[in-house]
Amino acid sequence: MGSAVDRSEIVFFDLETTIPTRPGQAYAILEFGSILVCPKKLTELDSYETLVRPLDLSLITAASIRCNGITAVDVVSCPTFSEIADKVHDILHGRIWAGHNILRFDCVRLMEAYAQINRPPPVPKGTIDTLTLLTQTFGRRAGNMKMASLAEYFGLGQQSHRSLGDVRMNFEVVKHCATVLFLESSQQDTENNWASLNASTINTTNRKSNLDGSGPNTNPIVINRRIWIQILHRDVPLQIHCDGLQIRFGLSTQFVDHAGNPRLSFVVDANSSNLCNILDSCDNAAKRFMGFDGNLEWRPVVSRKPGFYNSPTIRLHLPTVAEDTSRWITEIYYKNSSSIPSTQQLVSNRYADVAEVDSLFHPGSLVDAYFSLDPYSYQQNAGIRLVAKKLIIHGS
Repeated sequence: MGSAVDRSEIVFFDLETTIPTRPGQAYAILEFGSILVCPKKLTELDSYETLVRPLDLSLITAASIRCNGITAVDVVSCPTFSEIADKVHDILHGRIWAGHNILRFDCVRLMEAYAQINRPPPVPKGTIDTLTLLTQTFGRRAGNMKMASLAEYFGLGQQSHRSLGDVRMNFEVVKHCATVLFLESSQQDTENNWASLNASTINTTNRKSNLDGSGPNTNPIVINRRIWIQILHRDVPLQIHCDGLQIRFGLSTQFVDHAGNPRLSFVVDANSSNLCNILDSCDNAAKRFMGFDGNLEWRPVVSRKPGFYNSPTIRLHLPTVAEDTSRWITEIYYKNSSSIPSTQQLVSNRYADVAEVDSLFHPGSLVDAYFSLDPYSYQQNAGIRLVAKKLIIHGS
């Protein structure tokens, strides 16, 4: 698979492993798959794939089989990792490594495997973690950033959860994302001016200062196609500050994200016409940019239900920490209602358990909210989520 001299290729690789069933239990590699890619022509030059027999076959549990379908029978006659270590080392050493979430998972498992057999591991020339890269550049327009969601977004079929198939799918996803980003960046900055807003940080009240003492910016900004692309990619976060929003429905975990995990949110009255106008403009801009053609169900960011609610409402989402849906990263403050009001951070740690503050989200209570826009398009639904960055809850 390539010569020992030519190290210019990029190696896309993937591991399939066992799933630990108790704390402290090690992972065992069950499969290694890789392709060599020419960085100039984006063509596959060579490939390698092999199943791997762990020293302890009992590590292949039902949970492991559900994940990748590899059974003990499949690997019983296959080489151990020590028997393929030299081959893997030759493929990877001195080349640029690429893969989805490899920095947090595959690279770690690989180093562990070489340590277990007391052999020096391969060293990369550089690494390209496509999970990080695509999150920063392509954004979450495909939903979550799992390979299965990205592949479904581009119509590339189902993820196989087998090494070589996942590697090739990863490569195709990268090429599709790069093409979309190239076409978007080629369009004129001034094309399609959709909405004029007061500022990149919009204050919907007449207060002269925010919590940190900075006043609202009055420099106009036009949200055109290029700016909207930057918002989608998180390069230009459009942040909105609203004071004194009344909570309609308290903290909820009934909604789920694209991966089926609980999504923390609460609903407030949007009785400010300025706020509604801003969000309606953003809605229209998102529809136009994302090419909404009626085949998707567009969910308006401002909910209007005449005869049911007394005023329009909006839902504010609390972004959760990756892989921990019981904790969020929103800054939450509490302001008392005494004659000398003061504001204090609710918890000393940025991360707080849901139970700690659930009781503070009383219907009827007021909250100052700082939130940003998170446009999305996933399967049959599209719209904008309002992601709370900072909340100041008013005491009774």
